Amino acid sequence: MTPSAPATPAVTTAPPNGTTADGSRRVRARDPRKVARRRQLGACGVLMAPFFILLVTVFLIPVGTAVWLSFFSEDQPGLGFGPERTVFVGLRSYAAVLNDPTFLSGLGTVVLYCVIYIPVMVLGALALALLLDSGVVRLRSWAQLGLFLPHAVPGIIAALIWLYLYTPGISPVIEVLGKADITVDFLGVHTVLPSIVNIALWSNLGYNMVIFYAALQAVPREVVEAAVVDGAGPVRAAVQVKTPLVRPSIVMVAMFTFIWSLQLFTEPMLLSQSSPMISSRFSPSMYIYDAAFTRNNYSLAAAAAVVLLICTIALSYGVTRWTSRVNSAEEATR
Repeated sequence: MTPSAPATPAVTTAPPNGTTADGSRRVRARDPRKVARRRQLGACGVLMAPFFILLVTVFLIPVGTAVWLSFFSEDQPGLGFGPERTVFVGLRSYAAVLNDPTFLSGLGTVVLYCVIYIPVMVLGALALALLLDSGVVRLRSWAQLGLFLPHAVPGIIAALIWLYLYTPGISPVIEVLGKADITVDFLGVHTVLPSIVNIALWSNLGYNMVIFYAALQAVPREVVEAAVVDGAGPVRAAVQVKTPLVRPSIVMVAMFTFIWSLQLFTEPMLLSQSSPMISSRFSPSMYIYDAAFTRNNYSLAAAAAVVLLICTIALSYGVTRWTSRVNSAEEATR
């Protein structure tokens, strides 16, 4: 009897990765939370894509171009008889802007404009919104439409309308005041800035009033009714109850008004055609326009634009930080 050969162990080969023993494809279980997260990120990307495209196209690319232009300038060697060439000038354009008294004077003019315009704009729009919200004004919808209509007029058209009303000899307003022995030079040295403020108020007061009125509509009616029951009159309820509840809207309007005020251009540019009190460098924006399209100094214009942008960002950041600290301090005292 011959001994049987030892049995050899069966060699099994592992199925390839991702397949089962019978060769079918193995499906990995997916985490539903990760799938939902990916879908949310994809939806956010699709919705935010138009914003980022506009941000890059309208803001980042122009700012980058302005910064690049501010470091270069056109130079003509050979006592000005040679061909123009682009040379790197470093911070020379920035030094020229910051040492130019006309640019600094324009900044001072804009600061004075903001000091006059912003408080009148914010308080006036808030007062009108509170008046409409109180129910004292009849035909409320028609009043809102009448106050908002000037904002629908383009800024250039609004400036031309007021230029007609400010110009002696053709202005019916000056003619009526003259019959009453009242002489007013709306484009004089002391009145030209208030005249510009008046144009901006006429154009934007109704728009900001609508923002405040919409915020007031969100104020809980029971809060106002409780204040009235406690003996608060209409004025006290408006000042001490409604106004603090719409403070975020007040800060937003003040911030946007401040940013737009620093870019003052359209009104003084058109009024300069009839008033010698408004020079071609009356405001920083007019200085930039004059440097680029009158003096053909694009490096200087780009440097002035960058300086104005930095000032706008710094002041806006400062106002935002100050507002946040005030709100935090008030919340801590409650």
